[in-house]
Parts: sequence; structure tokens; C-alpha cells
Amino acid sequence: MGLAEGRKALVTGGASGFGLEIARGLRDGGAAVAVVDVDPQRIDVAVAELGETAIGIAADVRSLAQMHDAVERCRAAFGGLDTVVVSAGVFHMGPLDGISEADWDRVLDVNLKGAFTTARAAMPDLRASGRGRMVTIGSDGGRRGYPLQLPYTASKFGLIGLTESLAAEFAGEGVTVNCVCPVGCPTTGMGQEVLARKVARGERTADEVIGAAALTNPVGRNATEADVAASALFLISDEASFLTGIALDVDGGAHLGAVPGIG
Repeated sequence: MGLAEGRKALVTGGASGFGLEIARGLRDGGAAVAVVDVDPQRIDVAVAELGETAIGIAADVRSLAQMHDAVERCRAAFGGLDTVVVSAGVFHMGPLDGISEADWDRVLDVNLKGAFTTARAAMPDLRASGRGRMVTIGSDGGRRGYPLQLPYTASKFGLIGLTESLAAEFAGEGVTVNCVCPVGCPTTGMGQEVLARKVARGERTADEVIGAAALTNPVGRNATEADVAASALFLISDEASFLTGIALDVDGGAHLGAVPGIG
């Protein structure tokens, strides 16, 4: 049996990046998957790849009404909902004096409010299922502050707090809520944006930037989308039923301290 055998899942941001890779893993593990995304064209491509056990739902996670509708459509298609992955997210990079209110609101609304609306809409079904799972996709930017990433870092710190509070509130009702916190992944949309900013400085090529990032990671390589999906799938599995409120660093040891004079 697969890690997700018989599960009925909804993945926000499921048409690209980490969300799509997790949707693939859920499908391969035996789950029915609802791909929720704001881009209808990407949804169509994702569902065509995922096959007959997948459905696509166009929705903006910033809208509670739209997320209630997405959950209702998932419930109608699958006969219930027991698994939710919050992967919808956006990124902003720039100095404090260049951040507009619109920039701030967009990042916080998608990354943090979007997690709230998803939880608010889906939690009754997760509780009713008796084996509810919710996994949020955080970031190393939710574990420590980085320059030029103020709205993003604030949203991801908030996401971990939201995850822990949900875990505490619903632990007694068979629902676990955990967060996966990846280090930068060069193949995602955010990873490509950061890479482009570094290359634009004119000092190194894209391959040189990617290679340097790998060399500075303790395990000697960059994160992949598969690394993040594998971690999320474990937290969804029955084997993780005693884990809740976890913020799991999927970073190859990047959070570890260095020995002075050595690393």
C-alpha cells in the first residue's frame, strides 16, 4: 500500500512547484487529488498529467468563499476530504524602502491569509474524517531572517505560528498539522526569481550561483522538489500519526552551526 492509500486530498498551489510534486506523490501513493490553483491553464496541464484520480479547481486562496467552494467541490468528487496541503505562495525580493503596501499585502494575503482560509474551509472535513492531515509549506525564511525578503520572511514566520496553533487546537480530534521548511530550491518559481536577481548583479553565471549554493550546504547539493514532497508525504502518512506541530527543516543541514575556523 502507498503512503497515501485511499486519501482524499486537496493541494493549494498544486499546479506548479512543490505543490505539483506533492500532488504527483499523493497520486502515486494511492490518493485522489484536487489541484487548486489560481491559473486555469496550469491546472489543465497538471490534471492531464496526474490522470483520472485528479480534478482541477480554480480558486484564489485569498478568498474564504472561494476556498469553501473548492472544499465543497472536492467533497462532492471524492466523497470527503481528509488531507490538505497548503503550497500556494508568492515571493517578493527588494529593500525595505522599495516595498509598497500592495507588495506587502499581496505576499501576506497569499502566503498567510491563504493558509488561514484553507484551514477554515477544510477543517470541518478533516475533523470528520477521523484521520485528518494538514501540511503547510514554509521556508528556511520562516526560521531565520534574510535581507531583502521582509514580506516573505514575515509571512513564513507567521505560517509556522499558524501551523502550531492549529495543531494545538485540533490534536484531540485526530487532525495533525505540520509545516515543511525547505531551503531555497533552484527549480521552483521562487528559486528562479532569486537566481535571476543574483545573476543580474553581473558577478556570476546561473550555473556558478547554483554550484556555489550547493557547495555551501553541508550535504553538498541543493534542495529538490522531490526532497520537499517526500517530507510532506511522510507527514501525511499513517506512520506520522504521532507528529503534530512540527516545523521540519528540509535544508540539508543548512540550519546547523559551523565550527569556528573550519566551516
